[in-house]
Amino acid sequence: MLATALGAVLERHLDRATPAQLGLWSLRGLEVLEPALQSELQSGTLLLSAPDRLISARPMPSLPAQGPPEAAALPLAVALSGMFDAAWRASPAIRRAGTERMLRSAFEELFNHLDPYSRYLTPEEAMAARARRIGQTGLGLRLAAGRGNAVLIATIRPDSPAAEAGLRVGDRVLAADGVPLSAQDLAAAAALLEGPAGTEVALRVERGKRRFTVLLLRSTVPPETLHTQRRDDILWLQLDGFSNATDLRLTEALLDAFRANVPRGVVLDLRGNRGGLLGQAVAVASAFLAEGVVAMTGGRHPDAARTYVSAGPDLARGMPLVVLVDGRTASAAEIVAAALSDRGRGVVVGSATTGKGLIQAVVPLPNGGDLLVTWSRVLAPRGWPIQGLGVLPAVCTSLGAEATAAALARLRQGEPPMARTLARLRAARAPVPGSEVTALRNTCPPAEGRPADLGVARTLIEQADAYESALAR
Repeated sequence: MLATALGAVLERHLDRATPAQLGLWSLRGLEVLEPALQSELQSGTLLLSAPDRLISARPMPSLPAQGPPEAAALPLAVALSGMFDAAWRASPAIRRAGTERMLRSAFEELFNHLDPYSRYLTPEEAMAARARRIGQTGLGLRLAAGRGNAVLIATIRPDSPAAEAGLRVGDRVLAADGVPLSAQDLAAAAALLEGPAGTEVALRVERGKRRFTVLLLRSTVPPETLHTQRRDDILWLQLDGFSNATDLRLTEALLDAFRANVPRGVVLDLRGNRGGLLGQAVAVASAFLAEGVVAMTGGRHPDAARTYVSAGPDLARGMPLVVLVDGRTASAAEIVAAALSDRGRGVVVGSATTGKGLIQAVVPLPNGGDLLVTWSRVLAPRGWPIQGLGVLPAVCTSLGAEATAAALARLRQGEPPMARTLARLRAARAPVPGSEVTALRNTCPPAEGRPADLGVARTLIEQADAYESALAR
């Protein structure tokens, strides 16, 4: 476990750390479980002490003069394993915590010194994370509580096992594989429906006065991340996250919308979107872009330097595009907003976004867990880093209604209110001083999205002069 994890950090992490530093930080994680322990590094030797005695001392390996840095991982892991064992024998508190908690504490303290996004996932957490990335293994339905502890079907995904079996919203599910379901424990009821892909579950269903049994085959059902509406002849696309099918759903929505009555414009709502798969972010941005750069990444590892490009065509046919963001918009969603803004394809409306522009590599561990190691930073098409800065809007709505109205008035007069700030943002290069990050973000402080954002989006689509003034130049 330690050799795999520490090897990944030594090889890939964005910031270089010595084996001695990694060893000290990991060992200090044990002090969280047992405050009586003390760790220190003296002349290249790691010491672990109790109040009355030295428990263990191990020399720390150095980075190899020649060869890959991860070559130091195995000797470091051997030394740390011995010290963990000594702590285990010396501390009842650590034994009560158990090995899994000891590992978690060690990794948490290590990553506290490196970056805010690298982390360790237990086997259970890793399985849940994989399900979110790939899709829920289940039946494509969601349960809800009804009257008298009844368990009802609340939603059904199209093209899912539940839909193919003819189940309907409002059907009452009495039992799963013979186990009665009750709304008193809806989580347990939902858990009975989950299971490995390819396995079957028998549902006893009540519809009106009729009762029947349906045999369903579980499959991998991608989570629904895209919600589409057409209002005021505008296509509204709310994107909650990025799963492995988000680009396909978006493509279908755009092709359907532009097949007959072409909308006056498109609103892509990324407010509250915490991100997801990088490849999906590139694909989503590409749906609105002709050929060109979507994003770039770079880091210490040679493989971290990549350029992601769009090949076109623009499925929205160049119609006005407004991108809504807020202080919760993060990661992959920020990549999309930055690309559409930098390329002059869309107008960003809202507030400063989260500023999560670091990419994590997922490293499988021998115990079934995962290590997420930050190994590259994301750059927008014009070369500025998303990390820390976030995406700044062309129309800021977080300063209040009066400021928003004044910004729209200036746009109608051909004066982009955020032009100087955006020029300064796009000129920034990593690493950006903290004072500059603060100054830029304070021009439009991060805030939760508000209903007024929708009105601004509609105004920009209806008023071509204001929209053109707000586009990046």
